[in-house]
Amino acid sequence: MDELPDLAPFLRRLEELGAHMAEPTFYASQRRAADVTREHQKLTQLVSDYRDYERVEREIGDAQAFGRDASTEAELRELATAELPELERRRATLKETVLLAMIPPDPTDSRNTVMEIRAGTGGDEASLFAAELFRAYSKYADAQGWKIQPMSSSQSERGGFKEVIFLISGTDVCRQLKFESGVHRVQRVPVTEANGRIHTSTVTVAVLPEAEEVDVQIDPQELEITVTRASGPGGQGVNTTDSAVQILHRPTGLIVSCADERSQLKNKARAMTVLRSRLLQRREEEERAKYAATRRSQIGSGDRSERIRTYSFPQNRVTDHRIGLTLYNLPQVMEGHLDAVIIALQRADYEEKLAALTGHDFTLNRGPVSSED
Repeated sequence: MDELPDLAPFLRRLEELGAHMAEPTFYASQRRAADVTREHQKLTQLVSDYRDYERVEREIGDAQAFGRDASTEAELRELATAELPELERRRATLKETVLLAMIPPDPTDSRNTVMEIRAGTGGDEASLFAAELFRAYSKYADAQGWKIQPMSSSQSERGGFKEVIFLISGTDVCRQLKFESGVHRVQRVPVTEANGRIHTSTVTVAVLPEAEEVDVQIDPQELEITVTRASGPGGQGVNTTDSAVQILHRPTGLIVSCADERSQLKNKARAMTVLRSRLLQRREEEERAKYAATRRSQIGSGDRSERIRTYSFPQNRVTDHRIGLTLYNLPQVMEGHLDAVIIALQRADYEEKLAALTGHDFTLNRGPVSSED
């Protein structure tokens, strides 16, 4: 079995999980029990698929031996040779299935996600495109059956967003959206442009896995909380209570504001959700930074974070620069049809991880990788 990594570590982990499940207090924490049970089921399936791969390998060896054996009847040799293509197809499928199951899971993939969209360079045009991206992500979330909860927003004079922050809740939200982080560039003729010139603007998107209190411990003494009267439109829309909340985390200097709700308590809770998620992201980035400097010194930065994607309206084109993907269906993408982009990014990520796992380049043979893989 030199084609697949050693199964022994996965068998040991399966035994550990089985021991946990046999403990009398196993169901004391329903969430922990669900996580362990899910991992046990996935590892059980991995072991089963690995054994199937071994069996198909033996069958291929037997069929090849029959085909070469001159003492075997010609009809049997022919039959054995005819079975080889199907057996090899099954072997390739099982190999891919096993390797995908061996990729260490990202612990944040199943988390809800805080998304932050901010207008970058380009003034009003950038803020208008920020609003359009928010609409596109909202439509995509609706199609996935996810729930969107506004956290904070700041509108521009022309009706766009200088900034909009929202929480998306649902199944595998972070797994689907984590590759959206970065600078999104738009090229088009603004409605305010009299000479028909194409302008280039940018919008930044941040995708933050929702942090829980157990992930990030925040000392209340390190917080400076300011409450002010929220601004709003005239008439009944004016918020007449001091409900807007701003939280400063003194050790990091992070500032989070929330004024979308009329309730001060709700605004504070939402601001704390954003703050925890930002602190979790900062901690994870610090961990990754320990290795980044060494890696850059070996292979160069290769940093494309300044521009992950371009939306060219004159050319009806969307290009993701990280994987060289170009699509000519810009109106559909802006209507929330993001599957083609997201699936391509997921496949590229899996192929990179499989290359690290196997030690050589790997190309997925099948279609989209499901969340069950």
